Amino acid sequence: MPIMIQLDRRPRRNRKSAGVRDLVQETNLQVSDFIFPMFVVEGTRQKSEVKSMPGIYRYSLDNLLEELKEVTDLGIRAIDLFPNYPESKKDRFASESYHEDTFYLKAITAVKEQFPELVIMTDVAMDPYSSDGHDGLVENGKILNDATLEVLANMSLAQAKAGADILGPSDMMDGRVGYIRRHLDAHGFTDVSIMSYSAKYASAFYGPFRDALESAPKFGDKKTYQMNPANKREALLEAQLDFEEGADMLMVKPALSYLDIIRLLDENFDIPIAAYNVSGEYAMVKAAAQNGWLDGERAMMEVLTSIRRAGAKCILTYFAKEAAAILNKR
Repeated sequence: MPIMIQLDRRPRRNRKSAGVRDLVQETNLQVSDFIFPMFVVEGTRQKSEVKSMPGIYRYSLDNLLEELKEVTDLGIRAIDLFPNYPESKKDRFASESYHEDTFYLKAITAVKEQFPELVIMTDVAMDPYSSDGHDGLVENGKILNDATLEVLANMSLAQAKAGADILGPSDMMDGRVGYIRRHLDAHGFTDVSIMSYSAKYASAFYGPFRDALESAPKFGDKKTYQMNPANKREALLEAQLDFEEGADMLMVKPALSYLDIIRLLDENFDIPIAAYNVSGEYAMVKAAAQNGWLDGERAMMEVLTSIRRAGAKCILTYFAKEAAAILNKR
């Protein structure tokens, strides 16, 4: 005889079938939640895989435009475009970043012309263009905060003129959101949004990205401007300053090891919170899946759902295409 126990609550009833589980599901992923980071290089007919990021490529503009047909057909509505510059075009002032004829700005314009409904986000930081490999201007081994702001403002204005919809200041210099906002507004670009990297931590999970851009710092590290991974309250301060300076969205980076920070900002600010599911997080899942140590597809969807559950309104993720293909079948 089966043992019958009288229970007032049986939570398993809400898990008894797929239909019931779907009915009561609290967090849902949508393709429109994703921003797909992509890498562009100078030249033509270029497509090279980033070795530490299986399935992710650097594209020349012609191949990027071809790839975007597939990306947009999947329903992905936003990309974040990053440039890979050769050392020959880098200097300590990142002056290539705002030259009108530079390939990155031309790529932004070309993408916008061919895919006018696609949201184009750009990166605002010196490191892709800097001979020092840092996000700010270097002098005598130190990162100069205030002197960097003018470079970032010039870069931002150039990207706005090229057709960017959202600017992503990723440098972590103090005061940069307000400085950029005022510079954009003074030149009539009041509609260009700012998604600030508000809580960007000095993380070990950025390695594959730096491989993709070949932009690792030439000396030292970035701990004088990126946040200490041990700190939580500091994220509130950084986010509050960016909010007051006019940021339209606040970002946490990385995402997976900082779900508590995503939740913290979501609970304290009434503007959208974004999270960057960074290259190292992507590479970990890919490497483990390739070795048969876990189910890569299930792990991917679990990771993305956890970021969304923590409170991120949108997710920058290299999984965007794969996840979109799965979601479109549901």
